[in-house]
Amino acid sequence: MQVIKVGGALGPMLSNVCNDIHTLVGRGETLVVVHGGSLDTNELADQLGQPIRYLTAPSGMRSRYTDPATLDVLTMAMLGRVKARIVAQLVRLGVRAVGLSGLDAALVTAEKTPAVKAVVDDRLRVVRDDMTGRVTALNKDLLDLLLTAGYVPVISPPVLDPQVGPLNTDADRLAALVARTLGAESLILLSNVPGLLRDPSDPGSLVPTIPGDDIDHYLGLAQGRMRVKLLAAYEALTGGVPRVVLGDGRIDGPISAALAGLGTTLVANMPQEEIIR
Repeated sequence: MQVIKVGGALGPMLSNVCNDIHTLVGRGETLVVVHGGSLDTNELADQLGQPIRYLTAPSGMRSRYTDPATLDVLTMAMLGRVKARIVAQLVRLGVRAVGLSGLDAALVTAEKTPAVKAVVDDRLRVVRDDMTGRVTALNKDLLDLLLTAGYVPVISPPVLDPQVGPLNTDADRLAALVARTLGAESLILLSNVPGLLRDPSDPGSLVPTIPGDDIDHYLGLAQGRMRVKLLAAYEALTGGVPRVVLGDGRIDGPISAALAGLGTTLVANMPQEEIIR
């Protein structure tokens, strides 16, 4: 069983992923799909006149500032645009896809991020209304039921804090939770880059392999969202997932290519002779 995370920046290139899912399911693979929706969220926010804002934590990590109005936009984009597009394409190809958010049957529960000092709009302030959270648990029984019946779950935020309500969460780390809870053979994180690059402007500077116990060594190379992907990879590996691949979702057959080793592969307890720095 493989868990596939589809990056929100892939947009029109989602057809490559859907076609490959169809191929793999036809070969008997069991798949779970997790998706983001950054591109569509930004586009919808612009259309609705809702400015997208970001907060920068003291650690330097930059993330979307999800105030209640932005959470509404994100929910509409995730469920009404991205998920609908993926599920429709898969069903048209003959895949028995089922769209789910973390809210459905409390599929994914989370804890709201506490108030934190962060820079917002160039000002340091205490942010209390950021409606984001860290995932804590997965309703495995629901997914087992769907997978046993031959369905392909397509999962995304929002997720549920039982005390607060819907929350945004990072889709890469959500995918890591799904992979480790289901005991996946691999977690494939697809985005609009070939993998981890030593030089972001040079696709030829790809880091092909990273030992799972040495991710800290490579965090300094990662920029922007790639840092979060490495953290998600670490969470998956330490949770028992044998392999994580940071793959290129723009190419034909992106999942098959990642499973064949194209991209940046992270493996727990990688033999020293396989490490290429």
